[in-house]
Amino acid sequence: HERRHDMTIGTRQDFRIAPEEFFGGMVEVVEQNADAFNAASGGAIRLVPERRRGHYAAESFISRVASLVTRRDIDAVTDVADTPLAQAETVGIKINRRIGPVANTLDSLRKLGRDPGEMSFLLGRQIGKAVAVDYVDTALRAASAALAGVAALDLDVSGEADPGLAHGTLVRAMARLGDAGGRISCFVMHSKPYYDLMAQSVADKVFEVAGVTIYQGTVASFGRPTLVIDSPALVAPGTPDRYRVLGLVEDAIEVAESEERSIVSDVITGLENLVMRIQGEYAFNVRLRGFAWDVVAGGINPTDAALEQKTNWQVAAADVKSLAGVRLTVA
Repeated sequence: HERRHDMTIGTRQDFRIAPEEFFGGMVEVVEQNADAFNAASGGAIRLVPERRRGHYAAESFISRVASLVTRRDIDAVTDVADTPLAQAETVGIKINRRIGPVANTLDSLRKLGRDPGEMSFLLGRQIGKAVAVDYVDTALRAASAALAGVAALDLDVSGEADPGLAHGTLVRAMARLGDAGGRISCFVMHSKPYYDLMAQSVADKVFEVAGVTIYQGTVASFGRPTLVIDSPALVAPGTPDRYRVLGLVEDAIEVAESEERSIVSDVITGLENLVMRIQGEYAFNVRLRGFAWDVVAGGINPTDAALEQKTNWQVAAADVKSLAGVRLTVA
């Protein structure tokens, strides 16, 4: 193996070794909620295993036909013009990720009384959760940006006299979809506005709201599941911070595990101590209902900043009611 001199490698000095200490077989993992897919979101955020080649994935659909139904003149036999069908397409974008590399001397693992295989397993548990969190954060980052680009679906109350989240504010957000507001299948929010809503529920004098909140520890969200996720994608930094609340319809976001995940380990020789290195990579596609990724301006393998650029998400559907949902900004 090629010898590298610029590696940052853990050694025994990175661990505290003492006979009376017990290594419990636990690793610290990312504690952000990653249980946002499929049933947990009422089908609004779907995780699917589907291999996809290339950098983009397009899905065609028939656009809404204008004046599809019109008055018929029962006293005429004149010719009428055909109404053509038009095709549009949503375009998802592929995101490529790297895991590690993580390197440690085999001696440091032996001093812990652990073999490399077991340490690989423990690290794998952390990797699995980190990948799931990455899926969630990236998907929410894209959805928030895309909905921000549609003024009719974006409501900002953070500058109003009552800038926090309340039930009336959720109603105003749902109303952005008009008679399609009932299609919202879940709300996704940061814990700060969630607990603001819980506090408002407790203060509510209606027993059916306040009672359920007090005894079950949940908030009333009009019969829809509420996903509480402290994702950076739901925070707009400022003084004070503002928070995004997404009301998503069914099939609003699709995350496709589009390439086989690869994680390899290797033993590096030619150094003072033998070193085990672990590195991996994976890729996934993000598709938003009714939106197309701008393949010219957005390009391939976008950064997080590019995903958050609302102009990189173009509206593909003819009716805003056919898009992914609504976005609400609160303080």
